[in-house]
Amino acid sequence: MPRTAKIVDCEQKTLQELKRITNSQSSEIRLVRRAKMILGCIEGKRIQDVSKELGEQEDVIIKWRDRFIARGIAGLNDEPRSGKPVVYGDDWKKTVLEKLEEKPPHGLARWDGPTLAAELDTSDDAVQRFLKAQGIQLARMRTWCVSTDPEFAVKSADIVGLYLNPPKNAIVISVDEKPSMQALSRTTGVVKTSNGKVVSAVKSTYRRNGTRNLFAALEVATGIVHGQTTQTKKRVDFLAFMDDLLKELPESETVEYHAILDNYCIHKRCDDWLKAHPNVFFHFTPTSASWLNQVEIWFNIMSRKVLRGASFNNVNELSEAIRNYINYYNNSAEPFVWKKREVSGSQIKDNLSNLRG
Repeated sequence: MPRTAKIVDCEQKTLQELKRITNSQSSEIRLVRRAKMILGCIEGKRIQDVSKELGEQEDVIIKWRDRFIARGIAGLNDEPRSGKPVVYGDDWKKTVLEKLEEKPPHGLARWDGPTLAAELDTSDDAVQRFLKAQGIQLARMRTWCVSTDPEFAVKSADIVGLYLNPPKNAIVISVDEKPSMQALSRTTGVVKTSNGKVVSAVKSTYRRNGTRNLFAALEVATGIVHGQTTQTKKRVDFLAFMDDLLKELPESETVEYHAILDNYCIHKRCDDWLKAHPNVFFHFTPTSASWLNQVEIWFNIMSRKVLRGASFNNVNELSEAIRNYINYYNNSAEPFVWKKREVSGSQIKDNLSNLRG
């Protein structure tokens, strides 16, 4: 014979609280289900019917009914638990950090999670959780370029001044070269991966068809780019590019041309050429500060758009692709909103304890 629920005495206040719990959007789901079991018992339903209605085992309903009879609503809460013993305490965390200060074993260049766990004879998951909680990312790496040029402040102020407040009747151009771009011929296309995603594909084997260098000048005020590919990158190639560039730029007796350049050797010792062009002025970035030259930004864009994953059967195809992209880019060229995160040598720390101290 089906078991019937015991008659449960319940004050009106307690009944209202049970109903409030079952209708609450913020109560824990397990507490809501237990309250529904008790309401079913209060209504005189059979244990079997309450079980089918709520999808709970009959023994579970009886357990919470009896606890409610003995302790009221407080009996519907879980009993206090001692909790899992702390295995990875402060001493363990200190040991992990101290191990990271040591040189990695087996000739490794850096630590990784599994190696660290193996050296400490501890759980790989525990190490990974701890590193994540501490914000330590062993696989990621940042590079930096800190200039040691004793005239850094003067030179950089000169360059930034040209960007922000150029002289009147002056055209500021950012000039540099991208050397040794390879004309690689290889099979390219798309493939469907095992997870169903379609991605670009490049065959690992290729044929080298020679290289070309690119001289480029960016008009800082407009963002327009002038470019010329060459077989070599000697001083004569650089000055020939500058001659052609001056023919393309607006010309006037009162116009000055201010070229921002890095310290590569072919940019130096051009005194005779500069004497022949008295309205052209060279401004050199500090050493180890190529990021001050805006054309480097454009080189990065061009490399991603034209060179990455491409195939060229010869150097002429490579040169043509670059020329076509320059024409396309100039149709919607805009000046760069130039900015650079502040970098100082004091940001570089030799170990974790110094960084976290």
